[in-house]
Amino acid sequence: MAVGDIRTGLPRGEGGNLAGRLLRNPLVWIAAFVVAVIAGLNLPLRVPLGPNAWDTVVYLDAIQRILVGQAPALDFFAPVGPLGYYLAAGLDAFFPAAQPMLLVNWALLPVLLPLAALLMVDLAPRARGQALALLLPLLMFAALPINLHALYPSPGFDGYGYYNRHVSLLLYLLIATLLFARHRGLRIGLVAMLMLSLFLVKITGAVTGTLIVGYALVAGRMRLLDVAIAAGLVIAALAGLELATGIVSAYLADILQLLGLNTGALLPRFLTVASVKFNVVGPVLLLLGALALASWRSGLPASLAGWRALANSPLGWLAAGFAALTFFETQNTGSLEFIGLWPILLSLLRDWWQRRDDPMRPLVLVLALAVSLPTAVIYIERSMRALLGAPSYAALDLPELGPLGRVSVKPDIKARAAAMLDHYATHQATYDDLVRRDLPPSYILYSEIDYQATWLLEVQQAVRAIRSWEAANRRKLNGFFTLDFVDPMNRLLDRTPPRAVPVGADPGRSTPELDSDTLAELARTDAILAPKCPPTTARAMLREHFGKALEGRERIALAPCWDMYLRP
Repeated sequence: MAVGDIRTGLPRGEGGNLAGRLLRNPLVWIAAFVVAVIAGLNLPLRVPLGPNAWDTVVYLDAIQRILVGQAPALDFFAPVGPLGYYLAAGLDAFFPAAQPMLLVNWALLPVLLPLAALLMVDLAPRARGQALALLLPLLMFAALPINLHALYPSPGFDGYGYYNRHVSLLLYLLIATLLFARHRGLRIGLVAMLMLSLFLVKITGAVTGTLIVGYALVAGRMRLLDVAIAAGLVIAALAGLELATGIVSAYLADILQLLGLNTGALLPRFLTVASVKFNVVGPVLLLLGALALASWRSGLPASLAGWRALANSPLGWLAAGFAALTFFETQNTGSLEFIGLWPILLSLLRDWWQRRDDPMRPLVLVLALAVSLPTAVIYIERSMRALLGAPSYAALDLPELGPLGRVSVKPDIKARAAAMLDHYATHQATYDDLVRRDLPPSYILYSEIDYQATWLLEVQQAVRAIRSWEAANRRKLNGFFTLDFVDPMNRLLDRTPPRAVPVGADPGRSTPELDSDTLAELARTDAILAPKCPPTTARAMLREHFGKALEGRERIALAPCWDMYLRP
């Protein structure tokens, strides 16, 4: 059997069977991945419910709004960019029965995979092993809705952090492009497309990407003219989008408004990142120290060219990449933290593997593995726990919720969820007392899988009650607004959501002050729904925030867990 070359992964010699050639072809891996995704979107898959699963409904709400002609930022307040919503709506149009967690998780693929394929076309002919070493981790991290930080001990798919996962994948590909793309025109084009995508997905991702591209300029990976061309392409695309729709300025206005609603010191956020991701932060700091020591042995550079070479070394890129990705993580909670370090580590491993006479080689290689392995191991371990545990889970009985209801939980959690829904309905005073004390029913209520299951049952109760009320009163309600973090009702009942209200109403974070436009839109909406199983501080704050919209409406006890405020 031929021995492979560690630098390229290619066999020594011209032999090799067809299967081997296919397995070494990155484009074949991308094609196989696409086939698997299409199958996953077509099949009626049931997924294991995870923490904060209701975050998925933010996208379903946005998809319904887009279907009725609304646009993010222009017609409703959104905390992030419009691209993710439009991509999810596009996939939904082709795969209307797809399981929502999978659909939203894979929404970025129509952008991500073609760009990755272009990079592979450039890299694979000269370094097929490196191409696969970049591509396969990217596909792995894009495959499942799994984050690298567990919020609940029971395994399940993470129904939150989609925006952040999408940005992390784009940043991974951006760093890989800067380090491995050789063709100048391709590099400029990929950087422009990735920066445009980052901007339109989440503004903090674009800021992080700007830091990384700026460092590439300093390190000599990109010329000033190249950066200017890429920036010009991004600006031209945004200008065209703005002239055609006005969505860019509206998006920026929403971000400025969001910044005004979210304030806080930066230092605690850095400490949070260091605490949550110490399994990466600690080894990175040690690796940076080892690389600095190795560089110091040769003395400080004596020329500008020497300093640029140092900046372009694995030491410089690791320091810059780590700083930029840390900044991104201070602005976000829960995602694929620091996966963008892998392209840098791959370059480092390639460099240090060849230094066979360097006494620091074993230390550097071990520390590089210490940085990279925890991320891969945690992702694989959490994914396999969810997949292997799922066959023993029980399906929740949620026929009225369509694809959103295709979830499963442990049998005891299923029983508890139903019992808790009844408990909340019959013990309202207990939870009203907690609201008065400004206390949630549980400190991590929304991360508890049993609560997410109860919430789905609560939503189903509302759907059934609305259909019964409409049949009894011979009146079809034109739309709904729900006084809760997410609002699935218009999607589930195919109605028109009101304009000018946020998707993902988080009190104090994504609920701007009511204006006349919002009040007018709510006044045209037939039903405002108030869930109460259980009463929580967040629900109470939303009811207070939208109190003016409730004035003059008839309060109807729609169901044990729901009140409906009906427009006259």
